[in-house]
Amino acid sequence: MKKFTIILIMLLPTLTFAQTGKVFDNLSMKSEILNMDRKYAIYLPPDYETSKRSYPVLYLLHGGGDDQTGWVQFGEVKYIADKTIKKGKSTPMIIVMPDANSGKRGFTNDAAGQWRYEDFFFEEFMPFIETTYRIKSEKRYRAIAGLSMGGGGTYYYALHRPDLFQAACPLSASARPINKEGAQSYMKRRGMTDASEEQVEDWMKKYNIHEMIKNMPEDKKKSVRWYIDCGDDDFLYEGNSLVHIAMRKNDIPHEFRIRDGKHDWTYWRHSLYDVLNFISIGFHQGID
Repeated sequence: MKKFTIILIMLLPTLTFAQTGKVFDNLSMKSEILNMDRKYAIYLPPDYETSKRSYPVLYLLHGGGDDQTGWVQFGEVKYIADKTIKKGKSTPMIIVMPDANSGKRGFTNDAAGQWRYEDFFFEEFMPFIETTYRIKSEKRYRAIAGLSMGGGGTYYYALHRPDLFQAACPLSASARPINKEGAQSYMKRRGMTDASEEQVEDWMKKYNIHEMIKNMPEDKKKSVRWYIDCGDDDFLYEGNSLVHIAMRKNDIPHEFRIRDGKHDWTYWRHSLYDVLNFISIGFHQGID
């Protein structure tokens, strides 16, 4: 018995380590569309290396000024994912965090068609991730979420491609209604200054969240499970509230949460617990 106890004590660090996931935050892939290497971070759940099964996936988008390490360094994604999985609040999943801060900042294509980040995401990044890692590639096992700029990206991607995501969770999202002045300001901040007036008009139509909601076909209104979350002291509170109202008017089911908080990591770390639980419910229900 004494010998067994000694062996158990020696194995405790290994057993404890086996209960945690792993994060790699400086990985990269080659993009032909963007003509450069693109970095990404990834969280692999605790049993990834010991099992042979495939996993659901969450694409988790960062905010302006951050990169693929934002959710790792400030968002504590590993700690939160490990904790929710251990407590049974979320299912083991792979979490992928792409970099949208190199070259031109943002998750959109630019108006002139010279920087096609959204095309890269769907045509290169997702296929690369889902063939490199053991991921269930059906819509029912795929979700997207993001904060601030990445919250805007979450709106764009899930509204453009509702056939790909079973859940979308914009957090403190950049979701202001787009007018010409707002579009020009957005483009200037992101280095998109070489577009013609016609190209700007086309870009505005493509990335106007309210127009996409207004024009959503009836058979698509229930195809994505929406979880929208923003702090009551957040400067983006009004934009997300207007999206909530637009979805209500157009009979698009969604969860809308306003909690005490600002536009900061304290708020988003708390949000991530709820996001992982929300999307896991969808994974288990197998919603198509």
